[in-house]
Amino acid sequence: MPEKNLYLDDLYVGQTFVSGEHLLDEAQIIAYARQFDPQVFHLDPEAAKHTFFQGLAASGWHTASISMRLVTESIPLADGVIGGGMEELAWPQPTRPGDRLHVESEIVEIIPSQSKPNRAMLRVLCQTKNQRGEVLQRFRPKMLAFKRPAA
Repeated sequence: MPEKNLYLDDLYVGQTFVSGEHLLDEAQIIAYARQFDPQVFHLDPEAAKHTFFQGLAASGWHTASISMRLVTESIPLADGVIGGGMEELAWPQPTRPGDRLHVESEIVEIIPSQSKPNRAMLRVLCQTKNQRGEVLQRFRPKMLAFKRPAA
């Protein structure tokens, strides 16, 4: 488990975080799709074989939701993972049943606030990978980080 309650003072460019894993199965893919993204390539394994994906694929938004959970569990910012925007969100290849997902994150820039000296914006590169190390999702969120409160 990563150290708990990281403040801005504890963070640096190049710092990396690796999440735990999430095993994705067919039932999860179909349940998510039924509720949020009801398209044939997310719902029907047989019919999905005849689509662009050539088989059942998780919704990109499902992959993003799992990734968010993994990020919040692996980057223990003291005040929580507070988003400040997204610079990139890409799905280079589909997420499939049986994929074991994890997220590798790296702080690429720390931008101090000009008006609020107790905080900064972190630019983070996050890559959701499967058990073979293939990148299934790449995203570049901005996250708010706060300095440690005065004692």
